[in-house]
Formats: sequence, C-alpha cells, structure tokens
Amino acid sequence: MAVETVRINNSGYRVKHGLLRRITPLTEHEKLFEIMLPEGESLDHDPGQFVQVSLFGVGEAPISICSSPTKREAFEICVRQSGRVTTAIHKLHEGDIVGIRGPFGIGFPVLPLEGNDVLLVAGGLGIAPLRSLINYIIDNRRDFGKVDILLGCRDPESMLFSSEIGHWQKRIDLNFCCSVDHAAPEWAGNVGVITSLIPGVNLHPLKTFVVVCGPPVMYRFVIEELLKKGIPERQIFLSLERHMKCGLGKCGHCQIDNIYCCQDGPVFSYQKLKNIKGAI
Repeated sequence: MAVETVRINNSGYRVKHGLLRRITPLTEHEKLFEIMLPEGESLDHDPGQFVQVSLFGVGEAPISICSSPTKREAFEICVRQSGRVTTAIHKLHEGDIVGIRGPFGIGFPVLPLEGNDVLLVAGGLGIAPLRSLINYIIDNRRDFGKVDILLGCRDPESMLFSSEIGHWQKRIDLNFCCSVDHAAPEWAGNVGVITSLIPGVNLHPLKTFVVVCGPPVMYRFVIEELLKKGIPERQIFLSLERHMKCGLGKCGHCQIDNIYCCQDGPVFSYQKLKNIKGAI
C-alpha cells in the first residue's frame, strides 16, 4: 500500500493546492497570475511546459507556464478570458486557491540552444510561453549566443508584458523588434505581419536555433521565411500548445495522426512535424 501511495502522489493525477499570490491585469482580456505551491514544494518545470488549472465545481483548463524555472518560490501563468473555466479564473482574487496538476509535456530544447544563437518568434498570446524561455535565457545569458526576439500583435493595446518588453528593448544583449497589424496614432514601430520582420534579422543559419509560438495561421508563413534564410529544419521548433486538454494522453483531444501533443510535445521540431498531416 505504501508503494502505491507514493506512485499516486507523484503521478499526473495528483492535484496540488496553488495559492494566488498576485494577480496583475495585462490587457482587457488577459491577466497574469502568480501561484505559490504549499511550503516545501516547487513546480520544477521546463520552459514550454504547461499545467492543468482547476476550480472545484467549474472545471479544468490547460495553461502554459510563462515564468522561468529560475523563479523557484512561485510560478506564473497568463490566462486569456475565453471560456467557462478561464472566465471563472478571472473572477478570482489574491489569496484564493486553485488546483494545479503537472507540469506536463516536453518543453523547449534548452540544452541544444546553449552555445548557439537563438531567434524567438511570437505571435499574440504566444509570447506567454515564450516568456518562460526568454527569462531563462536572460538569467543564464552567458550560456547563449546572439538572441533576437520578434513579436507580432494585433494592435499596441493587445501587447502582453508591455512594461517587461520595455526592459528587453533597453538591454544591449538582446535584439527585440515588434510589429502590429493595426497601428494607433502614437505607435512608432513596425506595421505589418510578423513575417515582414524576419528578412531583416542578421543571423548565421547553421548556428541559429529558432523557437516559434503563436496562432496556427502564422506557422506556415513563418517557416517559409525561415527556410529562405537557410535555417535547417531540425533547428526550427514549434509549440502546439493550442491542442492541450487532459495532459495525460487519455482524452485524445490533442492527437494528430500518431502523436499526442500533451505527451510527445507540445514542442516539436519542424523536421518531425512537416510530414504529419494536420500538424501545421
């Protein structure tokens, strides 16, 4: 019985109590939640992984972790209000408790990135999971080469982490560029789709790894531009976190052909995905 108890406690079915330590509104539809687990416990996640967030009597939703693993005392998630569970989460207050399962999935390839140049391409809400990797790289900056960050947004008002992005722009060891689809009168940056930024990036194809995260519609066009730059297919990584559901490979919601995104991903190399119908 003792052996079985240990197995259950360490399984993906175990729900931990997460305390909402801080809630920060980011935009009209997104909030940042800082969550602290019970004393003595940490999430121990990799950038790109996700957790299942549950509310008793409401339901459960898969949400990407957007804080770096170097942030040990707590972790953060960015929640967009879009359905019954996420609407209920948005109504919570600091000090409330949520259920946490996970972390789940295979995250971004941190070890292969070390010693190489990194290009990070985010569209819209895709900056949330990429923020975990960006801050991990910043906290271990000497382990990585040149770092370029490209962000595409619908408009300036929908930009997530705007104050933090201001700090990224001031760093001399990061190259950050953003483009919006629809500019406000005070916007002085680029206007257009995110792919318009890629030709202007100065990179060495064979030593550059690329991580892409955003809406499905942008993937094909971003990949086309990356291949034009000579980036090898095995060095392009994509997140399919939009497909998540149970996190355990049981419900089949995330199955694409012969892969389960929640177990085999959500991060995959383009080399692996390019011949899987419906993946991108």
